[in-house]
Amino acid sequence: MSELRDAALASKAWPFEEARRLLKRYEKAPPEKGYVLFETGYGPSGLPHIGTFGEVLRTTMIRRAFEVVSDIPTKLICFSDDLDGMRKVPGNVPNPDMLQDHLQRPLTSVPDPFGEYESFGHHNNAMLRRFLDTFGFEYEFYSAKEFYASGQFDDILLKAAANYDKLMQIMLKSLREERAATYSIFLPIHPETGRVLYVPMKHVDGEKGEITFDDEDGREWTIPVTGGNVKLQWKPDFGARWAALGVDFEMYGKEHATNEKIYDAICRALGERPPNHFSYELFLDAEGAKISKSAGNGISIDEWLTYASTESLSYFMFLKPKTAKRLHFDVIPKMMDEYHQQLRAYVDQDAKGRMANPVFHIHGHSVPSSDMVVPFSMLLNLASVSGAEDKGRLWGFIQRYAPDASPEANPQMDQAAGFALRYYNDFVKPTKVFRAPTELERQALQDLRDQLATWDGGADAEALQSLVFACGRDRFDPLRAWFTALYEVLLGASQGPRFGGFIALYGVDETITLIDRALAGELAPA
Repeated sequence: MSELRDAALASKAWPFEEARRLLKRYEKAPPEKGYVLFETGYGPSGLPHIGTFGEVLRTTMIRRAFEVVSDIPTKLICFSDDLDGMRKVPGNVPNPDMLQDHLQRPLTSVPDPFGEYESFGHHNNAMLRRFLDTFGFEYEFYSAKEFYASGQFDDILLKAAANYDKLMQIMLKSLREERAATYSIFLPIHPETGRVLYVPMKHVDGEKGEITFDDEDGREWTIPVTGGNVKLQWKPDFGARWAALGVDFEMYGKEHATNEKIYDAICRALGERPPNHFSYELFLDAEGAKISKSAGNGISIDEWLTYASTESLSYFMFLKPKTAKRLHFDVIPKMMDEYHQQLRAYVDQDAKGRMANPVFHIHGHSVPSSDMVVPFSMLLNLASVSGAEDKGRLWGFIQRYAPDASPEANPQMDQAAGFALRYYNDFVKPTKVFRAPTELERQALQDLRDQLATWDGGADAEALQSLVFACGRDRFDPLRAWFTALYEVLLGASQGPRFGGFIALYGVDETITLIDRALAGELAPA
């Protein structure tokens, strides 16, 4: 363990860099509460999405890194802001008409349109917890409704009332004049209608912990700030929650970065130290535009997991969180293959190498072995030329290439074969475009075909790769043009695998037949 800790303390992997920053927070003394607290927040107005996954996963990676560099216990809280008022009826729920009369009521007071839970908020909380449990995250779940109503937040709410003017000064600096005229950090929950009210305060009694306001009908009310009678506006709520729980670390997307100073100032004004932060970049779609849930221009978790493993998505999330990345279907094959490359590398790495390897941050100390005897990208090409419609046909080729492999002995390989077939049929097949060879390419293909006809070297991928090189070396400058021709003429794609490995997997005789069909004009359209 000491070797791993030494490597972790020197590692440049971003989770360890953040873990070391967090360790400095308690270099003089451990936390009085006895543990370091990580938090992630969730707005339950809709179902969990890929950003939720990324936030909890990346926080878990830093938590795991912290546990390597320190012996201080840790906790992770997933906090649901289910006391938030429902601002509009979601477009993707059944029975939307039943929700119209419940606008501005807390989500935990809105009926469940699915008819499964006591409220819409409870339904979405259950979906969040099922989601987190599916991915094996270790966490404690907190509900804002329970947090406010149980009294856990009362001390901080009373401090907020006592320091109302100070907190308002912090907030008013960030608001436009029109908004500032009616703004209050407190949002009363109407005693009769149960709606979350956005109304100005007539009076805040800091000593009694009470607020006085007029509702929309002009009736005056005085209620305590404790006991779930109010909630805080979302920006003050961020800082107040940190203060109440003693949060040590929270990350969020860069859209929150401009509010970071406000959150921190609120936390300090309530007498507590703000947590460490980590701001990550947002995801982009295929065209480079910011992904939006409402626009639907991204890729969902369910969609990713239709075509690739959970671990490949975790690998994608690990890479360069401070850099905006395209999150689209075309990144999936690369993520699948790179993840397994890192698994294979991990076996022979020393402690320093392992601490830098993404798979440690995905799996912790229980990194599995890879049983992928054929890369995912190669499976896609195999599906393309073989016309495979089921995993059994793909396994026929795989076992000829690797006789000891089987669906039972290689479950990752078997899972990937199923993913590859779905990915090929949905994304590769519709875009395949074959072309006829030029005269120079025809000569090279004929040469390759003739040499394969007398080949007696078996399924030696490297030897076959050398043969492919030899057929193009004296004909093409640059040599890359020869491989581009192989892909475009034989596979109907602009890029492809190491061709020697492809021949070894697909079969020499089958490759000869493929070349014959291309030379006869059977692949490219007339």
